[in-house]
Amino acid sequence: SFVFAAVWPCAFSVTRYSITEEMERGSVVANLAADLGLDLNSLQDREVKLDIFTNKRYLDFNKKTGELYIVENIDREYLCPAKPTSCFLKLDVVIENPLRIFNIELGITDINDNAPHFRRDKVELDVSESAAPGERFSLPNAVDPDVGINTIKTYKLSASKHFTIEIQTGSDRTQYVDLVLTKSLDREETAAHHLILTAVDGGVPVRSGTAIIVVRVQDTNDNPPRFDNQIYTINMTENTPIGTAVTRLNATDLDEGLNAEIVYSFTLYTSEKTQDVFALNSNTGDITVKGMIDYEDMKMYEMHIEARDKGTHPLLGSCKVVVYVTDVNDNYPEITIQSVKNTVPENIPVGSVVALVETSDRDIGENGKVSISIHHAMPFILKKSSDKPEQYELIVSEALDREKVPEFEIRLIVTDSGTPPLSDNETITVRLLDVNDNAPKFPKSTYTIRVMENNAPGSLLESLSAFDPDLHENQYLVYVIIEKEIANTSVSMLFSINPEDGKLYALKTFDYEIEKEFLFHIEARDSGSPPLSSNVSVHIIIVDQNDNAPVIVSPWRAHGSVVEEKIPRSTDKGSLVAKVIALDTDSVHNSRITYQFLQVTDATLFSLDQYNGEIRTMRMFSYRDPRHQRLVVVAKDNGEPALSATVTIKLSTEETAVKAYSDMTEVPLEYDIFSDLNLYLVIGLGSVSFLLLITILVTIVLKCQKAKPSKAAPPSRNSVISERNSTIADSTLVSNDAYWYSLFLAETRKGKLVVRQPVPKGSRYIVSSIPRGTGLTDTSDSAASTLQ
Repeated sequence: SFVFAAVWPCAFSVTRYSITEEMERGSVVANLAADLGLDLNSLQDREVKLDIFTNKRYLDFNKKTGELYIVENIDREYLCPAKPTSCFLKLDVVIENPLRIFNIELGITDINDNAPHFRRDKVELDVSESAAPGERFSLPNAVDPDVGINTIKTYKLSASKHFTIEIQTGSDRTQYVDLVLTKSLDREETAAHHLILTAVDGGVPVRSGTAIIVVRVQDTNDNPPRFDNQIYTINMTENTPIGTAVTRLNATDLDEGLNAEIVYSFTLYTSEKTQDVFALNSNTGDITVKGMIDYEDMKMYEMHIEARDKGTHPLLGSCKVVVYVTDVNDNYPEITIQSVKNTVPENIPVGSVVALVETSDRDIGENGKVSISIHHAMPFILKKSSDKPEQYELIVSEALDREKVPEFEIRLIVTDSGTPPLSDNETITVRLLDVNDNAPKFPKSTYTIRVMENNAPGSLLESLSAFDPDLHENQYLVYVIIEKEIANTSVSMLFSINPEDGKLYALKTFDYEIEKEFLFHIEARDSGSPPLSSNVSVHIIIVDQNDNAPVIVSPWRAHGSVVEEKIPRSTDKGSLVAKVIALDTDSVHNSRITYQFLQVTDATLFSLDQYNGEIRTMRMFSYRDPRHQRLVVVAKDNGEPALSATVTIKLSTEETAVKAYSDMTEVPLEYDIFSDLNLYLVIGLGSVSFLLLITILVTIVLKCQKAKPSKAAPPSRNSVISERNSTIADSTLVSNDAYWYSLFLAETRKGKLVVRQPVPKGSRYIVSSIPRGTGLTDTSDSAASTLQ
């Protein structure tokens, strides 16, 4: 119905109309000209305007018909978003000339043109599976822009055995929906619940809107980890390499998140020894070998393992892993030395026990059967002990000698019966203690030592070193000279020996011309108990030095060094003028004398035999030859350097007829027997005759006690005979008698005389001269007799 109100100038009145949202475009709302009393003809020339107080032009006025019609669909929810009970569209109709304004209100009636809808078409809720039944969870409300009966009337929930809804109405009549838990949740059974919440309005036809409700069940740690098996049995061989995988454990947990994350660990029931051999990965459950698996140490390993989740209140599960170890021949047999004598005396009795050893092998069966042998250990043997089958005695099997083998390295070898066999060895060192069973030994049985005469007192002669193979005090040697007398003199007065090092010294100066050799013994004695000793012969030979110059004993030089002789000028060629005899108390080599002219008046007149010293005429004297001849003869020995002596002979020739020297043997000896020279000789001979007789007797006695000497050669012209060795030499010979004498040949013009005269101390010669001629004369016989 239309309510008409005429609006006059300056008069305010409102004309109200009612329309519905469902009216379409072009629909006539009202006939304003009829309702407002307007003349249609007058409206043609007048301007009519609509003033609508919205941002849209919903209505328009037709001047021809005077009708108000709809030009745009009217949306009540748009015009009145606050959902008031009444919703009006206000506009002013302005007609000019004259001006007239009409206020018009259109009351818009709601229709159910909007379905309820939720601001979110999907709602997600997290609900712990530990939530108790009756627990409520707020759900978002649906909205419906319609009002009145067309708005939301109720909510509906899809079928669920765990949830329902409850609708609460607020003071503003707004409905609120709660999701109520009716049955306990189990995440492991249903991890998420998908529900549909439907909002239904009261319009006709009924409209509705839905929202999906996803209830995610939040896990609680209500499930413990569980292993696939409660007991795992594994077989492994010993000595499995480190790092080898044993097994992988698998525990599962029906929970999720941290409640399902599992950590593996050994429990307290797992021994530390087992944990030293096996490693457990806490994250993966892998068991690997980390130590040496030894059958002989452990034949079976038990690992108690738990799987624990990471929940706030963690739950756990457990299992047992049993590892059985299989034996292999991995253990070397062993030798245990239970007792040993590392030092034994070298005279230890045969059969004595030196060591006690025991064998063992940690393996079993054939791998543990052990045999023992001895390697390069003569003279020791092994004997099985009667007390224990694995025990052996090391026994001395033969006599020991430290000087041959001072130490034994006894190598014992043990071998098992495994495949392949294993073996080991042990070395026992046995050192022999010395026993004084060896006497000192000299490298020589006799030491022959040559000592040059005129040695300095205290000079070292020789180092005598004995050897004793023993040790320590049994080896410490003391050297002593075995006391004896040599020529009425104690040997300790002549020689000395250092008792520690065996150095032999001379205590005096030796003279070859007095002492030629010494023979004694030296003893070396060790310091053992009892001490042992041995001795060695020492033969000291004095070596001659050329320390004595030749002494000219003929011709006699009683008055100075010049000898004067007279010879007839009628002397034949080859006649003996003079004979120079020199004596040297040195040894044979150094005493060999040669003669030479040092000066001669006429070299064509005289000759000198260099070996026997005879001066002979080389021709007869002539009237041109000087009456006086001067001859200087030098006698030189064979030493190095050579020593010499000289004699000067002055020869005077006279016309008196004198018999040749060849006839001198027929001249009676009495002619010059009492000349001055002969007188001196006879007096000297008488004074020593008694001593000479005693000496000859002692010499004969000593000769008889020794081996018979070889027969002496018959005396010959100008020969010298040795009493000691019967050696015939020309003119001069060395003799070794204890007392020495010399026979000097005194030459005169009338003949020769053999005499005896004691020689100064140090002389060791006996000289004899036999007269010339083929037969022995009374004089020569007398000389030979005197010599003997």
